[in-house]
Amino acid sequence: MNILKSVCAAALMLGLAAGPVAAQSDEAEAVIVSGEERHVFTVEVADDDAERARGLMFREELAPDAGMLFDFFDERPVAFWMQNTLIPLDLLFIKDSGEIVRVHADAIPMDTTSIPSGEPVRFVLEIPGGRAAELGIVAGDRLEHARVGDGTAAGQGRQ
Repeated sequence: MNILKSVCAAALMLGLAAGPVAAQSDEAEAVIVSGEERHVFTVEVADDDAERARGLMFREELAPDAGMLFDFFDERPVAFWMQNTLIPLDLLFIKDSGEIVRVHADAIPMDTTSIPSGEPVRFVLEIPGGRAAELGIVAGDRLEHARVGDGTAAGQGRQ
C-alpha cells in the first residue's frame, strides 16, 4: 500500500510540474521584419476552434510587445470581429509564406463589423491597436515564426 501511495504521489507531482510547461508551450516569439527593422512580439498561439473563437476577448490590456497568432493551418479567406474585445487591436493578415498581405489598423473594441482578410491567409496576428503604424509595419513585410513554412499547410494541422 505504501508503494502505491508513493507511486501516486510521484505521478501527481510529475503532473503538477508538467502542467505549467504545457501551458507555456503555446507562447512563442514572433518577429515582424519591416525593411531593416525587426520587431519582436511574444505571442500566444490560437490553433484550434475554441482558442480562435475566444481570441483576445475580455482582455483589459495587452503589453506593447505582446499579441496572439491565429493559425488556420491552410490558406483560406477569414474574417474577424471585435465582439467582447475590450481593447483596440491591429490585425495583420499573413500568408503561409509569412508575407503580410493586409494590415487592419485600430479595430474598434466591441464592434461587430466584419473585418475580412481580403484574400486567403493562413495566419492572423493581433497586436495592440496603433502598434503597426507606430512601428511602420505594412503589407509586404514578413512574419518570422516557427510555424511559418513548417509544412502544416494544406490541412495537415489541427482544426
